[in-house]
Amino acid sequence: MPFPPDATLSDAGEFGLIRALVDLFPQGEEVLVGPGDDAAVLRVRTGHVVVSTDLMVEGRHFRREWADAADVGHRAAAQNISDVNAMGGRATSLTIGLAAPAELPVQWALDFARGFAEECSLVGASVVGGDLSRADEIVIAVTVLGACTQAPVLRSGARPGDVLALRGRQGWAAGGLTVLGRGFRSPRVLVEAYRRPEPPYDAGREAAEAGATAMIDVSDGLLADAGHVAADSGVAIDVHTAAFEIPEPLRAVGAALGADPMQFILGGGDDHALLATFPDVASVPAGWSVVGAVTEGEGVTVDGAEYVGPTGWTHY
Repeated sequence: MPFPPDATLSDAGEFGLIRALVDLFPQGEEVLVGPGDDAAVLRVRTGHVVVSTDLMVEGRHFRREWADAADVGHRAAAQNISDVNAMGGRATSLTIGLAAPAELPVQWALDFARGFAEECSLVGASVVGGDLSRADEIVIAVTVLGACTQAPVLRSGARPGDVLALRGRQGWAAGGLTVLGRGFRSPRVLVEAYRRPEPPYDAGREAAEAGATAMIDVSDGLLADAGHVAADSGVAIDVHTAAFEIPEPLRAVGAALGADPMQFILGGGDDHALLATFPDVASVPAGWSVVGAVTEGEGVTVDGAEYVGPTGWTHY
C-alpha cells in the first residue's frame, strides 16, 4: 500500500516500512529463504564463503544535502560489494540494518532501498534481510556474503619483485568530495563520481584467475590501502606517479584550489578501485595499469621517497 508523500517513519511504523522495503528487493536463485523469517537461508554450492560488514553514519560518511537517498543506497551497496570483489569473489547476498529518526520521510528510506537494490543488481546479488531501529541520526550497517570459486586473494601475499597494478577510477570521488565541501557542484562528473562510485566488479575475479598475489579495495586512499598490503605482506611498496594520467576534471579542481591534483589520486578513497600485486608485468590482466613495485623493506614510498601529504582517511 503506497504511503502519502509526506509520510514519516513514525507514520509508517516499523512493520509497515519493512513490508514496503521487502517488495523492493528481488531474490536470486541462491536464496532459499529471504526476508521475513528470523534469518535468511542460502545455497552454497562450491568454493569459499566470503563475508564483510561496513557502517555508514550520517554526517561522517554522507550528508543528505550532498547526496540524495538513492545515491546513498548505491554507495552503501558498492562499498560492501567491492570488499568481496577485492577477495577475488562475487557478492551474492546482503543484509541491511537501518537506524533513523522517526521524523525521517518514508520516501527517503524507499529511495535508499531502490538505489541499494539497483547497485546489487549489477552483480546479481540479493538483499535477504535486515533490521530497523530508531536513532537520532541515520546509521546504515550492511553485511555482505559472497563466494570465491578459487582461493581468496588476501592482503598478505605480496612478495619482493611483484608489480603493483590498479583497476578502476582513482581520485574522482575525492575530487567530488572536495568540491562539495567548498559549496560547489562542479565539475559535475566528479560530484557524480562521489555520489555513485563505479567499482570494477568483474576485475576481482579476473585478477585472482590471473595469479594476483595480494589485493585490496581502495576505500580509504591509495597510499593508505597500499600501506595495508605492505604491512600485512611484510614488504615495501613504491608508487610511481608517472604511471597515472591525471584527468582534466581533477586538473581543473587542482587549479581552482591551488592544489596538486595528484593528491586526489594518492590520498583519495571511495572510488573503490582495486589495487593488486602480480608476479610480473606479463601476468597483469588487460585493463589494469602498473603503478608501482614491491621490494624488500617496509612501508610505502612515492617515486622512491617518503610522501608528505594526505595518504587517506582514518576514523580516529
